[in-house]
Amino acid sequence: MAKQIPTIGEWYQDAVEDVLFEVVAVDDHSGTIEIQYEDGEVGEFDFETWVQMVLLPAQAPEDWRVSYELSDDDGASPDAVFVPDSGADPLAALESDSWMDSDEYY
Repeated sequence: MAKQIPTIGEWYQDAVEDVLFEVVAVDDHSGTIEIQYEDGEVGEFDFETWVQMVLLPAQAPEDWRVSYELSDDDGASPDAVFVPDSGADPLAALESDSWMDSDEYY
């Protein structure tokens, strides 16, 4: 029987089904636990099912990112803010065509 509280980001092995999965969300309001198997498939359990399961704590498989095409850098800090390089602004290279500098007014 699962005596563990489901923890987001933790991996577990279902001893009966012999599958690995990660807990990706816990919704106390609806009483569900969302999981993602190592092949990328998403599933869901209710709390009643969770406590009846035979679960073992597990380490993330070495190649679990393969199905998502993620690099090691992608998983380093999921809460990190991505700030694009300011030199990549395509408008920064444009020169203005100022009609105010021209002697020809119509």
